[in-house]
Amino acid sequence: MRDDNEKLIKNIRFQLKCMGEDPDREGLLKTPDRVIRSWDELFSGYFEKPEDLMTTFNSDGCDQVVILKNIEMYSMCEHHMLPFFGYAHVAYIPNKKVIGISKLARLLDVFARRLQIQERIGEQVTAALMKYLQPKGAACIIEATHMCMRMRGVNKQESVMSTSSLKGVFLKEASARQELFQLIKG
Repeated sequence: MRDDNEKLIKNIRFQLKCMGEDPDREGLLKTPDRVIRSWDELFSGYFEKPEDLMTTFNSDGCDQVVILKNIEMYSMCEHHMLPFFGYAHVAYIPNKKVIGISKLARLLDVFARRLQIQERIGEQVTAALMKYLQPKGAACIIEATHMCMRMRGVNKQESVMSTSSLKGVFLKEASARQELFQLIKG
């Protein structure tokens, strides 16, 4: 149990009251505990460091695009605290070092599992790859549906936001960028 659990429980009960609910009714009795446990999972990125994932290996001459496509991604909008979700494609071109492919998905989660905006997630992923792996280039393309667009405000049910963060050769060289997008289309 966290040190602040009692404070959190009181705050969640207060929020329920502000919504017009009775926090003592049967269906809500365990809601504060459930919310706290869900926050621990949804916001686990605050307790992880990208550098802890960066166990590298000699590339043995590999200098072509390494890409993990269609990584399921879930995050929470920092403006409305509503979910957004979709797929990310994370890629890099090795420069003497590679990492295990699952680390690309884990790196994405480190940043997605925080209060976020989609644009920042891509930038954080590519910046971490450039810093810790030092590849020739890094890319993160995200396509996501935002519940703040669907459930409230403009109520656009089919809207999908696409963002890209390109670093190194993916940004500077059209041929590398073209190869990346061709691999994503696959």
